[in-house]
This record gives sequence, structure tokens and C-alpha cells, in this order.
Amino acid sequence: MVSLLGFVTVGAILVLLLANRVSAVVALAGVPIVTGLIAGFSPPEIGEFAGSGIADVAGTAAMFVFAIAYFGVLRDAGMFDPIIDRIVGFAGNTPATVCLATTLLACAAHLDGAGATTFLITIPAMLPVFDRLGMSRLLLATCVGLGAGVMNLLPWGGPAARAATTTGVPVNDLWVPLIPAQIVGIVVVLGISWLLGKRESKRIAARAEEAVAVAAGGGNVPTPPAAGAADDTDRSNLRRPKLFWFNILLTVAVVACLVAAVATPELLFLAALVVALVVNYPGLRRQTDRIEAHAKGAMLMATTLLAAGVFLGILDGTGMIEAMARTAAEAIPSGAAPALPLIVGVLGVPLSLLFGPDAFYLGVLPVLSGVGEQFGIGAADLARAALIGEETLGFPISPLTGAFYLLVGLTGVGIGKHIRSLIGWAWLASIVMLAVAFATGAIPIWAS
Repeated sequence: MVSLLGFVTVGAILVLLLANRVSAVVALAGVPIVTGLIAGFSPPEIGEFAGSGIADVAGTAAMFVFAIAYFGVLRDAGMFDPIIDRIVGFAGNTPATVCLATTLLACAAHLDGAGATTFLITIPAMLPVFDRLGMSRLLLATCVGLGAGVMNLLPWGGPAARAATTTGVPVNDLWVPLIPAQIVGIVVVLGISWLLGKRESKRIAARAEEAVAVAAGGGNVPTPPAAGAADDTDRSNLRRPKLFWFNILLTVAVVACLVAAVATPELLFLAALVVALVVNYPGLRRQTDRIEAHAKGAMLMATTLLAAGVFLGILDGTGMIEAMARTAAEAIPSGAAPALPLIVGVLGVPLSLLFGPDAFYLGVLPVLSGVGEQFGIGAADLARAALIGEETLGFPISPLTGAFYLLVGLTGVGIGKHIRSLIGWAWLASIVMLAVAFATGAIPIWAS
């Protein structure tokens, strides 16, 4: 019963998000509260579960608020303008090369294995470029997600560390055989980004032709709203070109401290925001104006994150996650057991919609390993198959991780639209990587 309610909860939330029927806050908080009551838990118990979940994501929510405000203030100050000019100079005004550069940047930024850091570095740098060229922000989220996803396979990333803990196999022993597959995966996601950029070029050209046709017919050509928090005149007044290098050094220091874990991310961004406001916009009125200019977007996603904490807290506290893990593992027919690596590898990306990294690698994988052992399938083989997609290429579409909400929040795209846009491409890349892993012998395709 608890397992069924868990699947119903996750399924209902995904349907609501993908269909854009309600806001993310309503879906993430409302559905688990209802199913928790149906499961027989009292309101005080559900409140305790929700409170625990909120406590787990409170730091991420605070970091999001301060990071959005910080990067917004620096965007107003003009720090990104020269960077944009250089990126456009390198990549040109061609969407294909811009998408390629975006995915490469995401791959490089994810070398530390932290999704939040990757998104905080990549998206603020590339968002103004996409906006200036009239490119879709949904495409930005897709390119960043592909780059971060394929690099999340690294041994110091979360999934590999969890898989090593569960199987007792050294993390390098899990990762090294998958290096050829990961290299091919990087090439594949770069190729996908290039193709998506070419498609975006056609969309932009078609929109331009439509605007010309409308103008020729005497109609009014719609003018897209300018990106940013202020109009052209206000932006000119807000620019601080003399403080460009100060703002650059401040940002580099923040990122370095973030990677080195000098302090919690929320504290780092709060301190950086204070410094940025005091130096760039001294005075109560100007500082208040800058905070208000970026408060709406930050608070919208902060409430979404807190609602996600309610969702995760209730699923964990009610035992739904654990029950779902057992049910999923036990649902595999005995006849299909010899093909467990193939099944796990193929389903890795979509399984990220149902199981977060802890639930899968610490809950589902041990049960699957026990089943596979009866057919001569090593735990390491199953772990490698899972690492091809589950919370690696699948993590940028997983509503069960905090970094996911940071990705959609920073790009300003809808959760459902993002999942629909990315899941097919991420799944394709994982299937290619799985084929390479089979071909190189890193994973057995069928137990003998």
C-alpha cells in the first residue's frame, strides 16, 4: 500500500508538472500531503516529515535567493557585458557554436562534480548571450544539462560515490572501465548541442522572416522585451565599468571558495551580495532597488525548493521511498534477471524521475545486486550499468535533487517544459554510452 502510494505520488506530480496544469509549488507540496493522509499518517506526523524535508533544502533555497540576487546585481553593473562580447566573438552569432560553447563550459565547470556549482557558473555567464541573440532559454537549460549530466559520472561525483559505498567496490574500479563510454558520451552531447543550435538558427530565421512579412503588410512587428531587470536607460545608469575588475575578482573568489568548501554556499553568496551592493550601489535607496529588482524570480524558485523539501520529506518519512525501492527491485521477472545490466542501463535516465541518488544507489541497487548474484552478475557490473544514466545523464531532469531546481530556476524555464525538452536527448546519449560500455566489455550484456 505504501509503495503504491509512493508511485502514485511521484506519478501524479510528474503528470501535473509535465502538463503545466498547476504551479510547481501546488504539485510538489499538495500531492504528497494528500497521499500521506491517505496512507494513514496524522497531520502532526506529516508536518514533522515536511519540516524535516524543508530543513534539508533550506540551505539550498537560501543559496538560491542570495545567488540570484548576487548575479543579478553584477549583471546590472555590467560585469557580464565584456564577457558576452568575448564569447560571441569566439562563438560568433551562430546559435550552433553558442550551444557548443555552452555545453563545453558546462562540462568544464562540472569537473568538481557539484551540480549547483556548475549551474551557478555556467548559466549566469551564458544567459545574457542567449538573450542577446534571441535564443531560447529552454535550449540553454538543455545544453547545460547535457554537459553536466555526462560529467556527473566522474568518480568524485555523488552517484559513483554512492555506488561504491553500496557495492564495496573502489570507486575508481567502477569508473575506469567506463572512461571510453564517457568520452563517447561527451562527443555525443556536443554533437546534440550542435544540432540543437542549427535547429535554433532555423527557428530564429523563420521568426525574422515572419517579422519582415508582417512589416511589409503594414502590420506592427512585435518587439521582444529586453532581457534584464531594467530598460535601456536604467541599465545605462546602473553600469559600473570602472568596477569591472573588482566584480570579476569578487566572483572568482566566490567560485574558488565554493569549490574549496571554505564555507556553506548560502553564506558565501550572502557575503558576496553584501560586498557587491556596498561597492557598486552605496546607499539605502539604490541597494533596496537592486534587491527588489531581482526578488520576484528568486523568491518564486525559493518557494518551489521549499515545496520540493515537503515532497522529499514526506516520501522519506512515510517510508514510501524505501517501499518503492523494494517493489521496483522485486518486479523484475526471474527470466529477465540475466539481462539486468541491460535493463538497468536502458532505464537509467527515466528512473531518475522516480528515484533520487540516495533512494536508488542505497535502496534499489543493493536489492538488484542480490538478485543478480544468483545469476552470476557482479554488483560492480550492475553499478556501472546504473551509472550510465541513473542520476548522471538523468540528474538534470530529476525533480528529486535540489540541483534540478537550481537549473530550471536560473534559466527561468518551466519544470515540465524542461523535462520534455531534455529527457529524449539525455536518454539517447545514455543509450549510446551503454552500447560503448557493452562493446568494450565494461558491462556484460547478458549473464552466462
